[in-house]
Amino acid sequence: MPHPAQARGRRQAKDDRETAGRLLAAFFDDYEQSIAQRPLVPEVDREVLAGLLATPFPDKGIGVEGLFREINQKILPNSTTVAHPRFLAYVLGPPNGIAPYAEAIAATINQNCNLWQLSPAASVVERAVITWLCGLFGYGDQAGGILTSGGSIAILNALTTALHARRPRFREQGLQTAGSQLVVYTSAEAHRCVDKAAAILGIGLDNVRHVPTDDRYRMRVDVLEETIHADRAAGLEPFCVVATPGTVTSGSIDPIAEIADVCTRQDVWLRLDGAYGALFVLSERKRAAFEACARADSIALDPHKLLFAPPEAGCLLVRDRARLARASAFSSSYLTVEDDPLMVDYMDYGPQLSRSFKAFKVWSALHTFGVDAFRTAIDHMLDLAQYMADLIEAAPDLELMAPVSLTAVCFRIKGATEADHTAVLAALVEEGTALLGPARLDGRHGIRACVTNHRTTRDDIELILTRLSDMARHHHGPVGDTLEVAP
Repeated sequence: MPHPAQARGRRQAKDDRETAGRLLAAFFDDYEQSIAQRPLVPEVDREVLAGLLATPFPDKGIGVEGLFREINQKILPNSTTVAHPRFLAYVLGPPNGIAPYAEAIAATINQNCNLWQLSPAASVVERAVITWLCGLFGYGDQAGGILTSGGSIAILNALTTALHARRPRFREQGLQTAGSQLVVYTSAEAHRCVDKAAAILGIGLDNVRHVPTDDRYRMRVDVLEETIHADRAAGLEPFCVVATPGTVTSGSIDPIAEIADVCTRQDVWLRLDGAYGALFVLSERKRAAFEACARADSIALDPHKLLFAPPEAGCLLVRDRARLARASAFSSSYLTVEDDPLMVDYMDYGPQLSRSFKAFKVWSALHTFGVDAFRTAIDHMLDLAQYMADLIEAAPDLELMAPVSLTAVCFRIKGATEADHTAVLAALVEEGTALLGPARLDGRHGIRACVTNHRTTRDDIELILTRLSDMARHHHGPVGDTLEVAP
């Protein structure tokens, strides 16, 4: 028979669960209904945030209702509304509708996705997600991969795998050998994660070559091969090219097939940073542009972008999954379980041991909505980006800075300076019109909108461009004069 105090404890726990469920459902509903009316960027209450930092955690808890009061009064008002339909500054879409529930279930069952015995269903779910993603790019039965925190860690894992393949004794000796210095090649428009990975791994920034781009901001293949030849003649060892099918600024797609030809001729590995662009392969109209991705040794991509999973949900795919294990698998008696052909020990595929059930929110969304829903959403965003480009080309005071390959739209106000564009971006946020970002291409400064939000509509695009045209019309002075941001 339970002790009376235990019984009271169980009743209290049950009451708390019911209260939390009721308040959480209300929070979800209120937030969903109010997204379009919320400020894009909060007017940060520094006093409140300083209080959050300075207030000690209580010895006696404030309870479930107290917690939700804190969330509604302090956390939510000081949070950016990334789901707002005119939040277009970053490659960050809103979470899909099932995501909060999937995240709650994953937290409840609390699987540690390292060795399969701790997470058998999770191991199979992650394998299913990876297998589906590999199939999108034409990878065969030997392919595999792992869910990561994001594209940056996926690229870090990819370069680590390449190092182990290039230097068979890298595990034992690291880079502390008398061998030639290894060199990485990437585009001048590549994401900074390539530089960061090279710095972390000890390759060194001096050994990263940023290859110039053409007039469409794609890596120049002729210069790439010339640079590889020059480095080899200088006694260096070219070992990896990181190409980008969808650069973060303009969305340009590097010529993957031609780069793959160079890599084959020069015996270097080909890695793709598709964190932004790779999942546009789901669109029938863009599929041909990604066909050559099957020739890459690995592909980094982000389900927390175009599959609208909440962060963290990045991914690394490799054409030969055995290479992941050769780079990352370590044996230990306390983490040994019997091999099972159905399961994968994901601790052997990357640097982490403890891993959250990231695959569940991706798997749940694909099952709930179906793949066609994501294809439709992606085509919708492609249409909106092209519509925005068409409006810009029709506006006498605006001009495109780059072709629109995917959903990134880079443009500028004619005759405006960098300071002018900065003032315009600030005004758009302050008045609640939109959150756009800065763009810099070929030394020219402008504005960038990236349509990765399935909530965005043509009305939103028209509102933004109408306001920008109004601002541009008030720029009457010569180039270099300050733009007047009229109300």
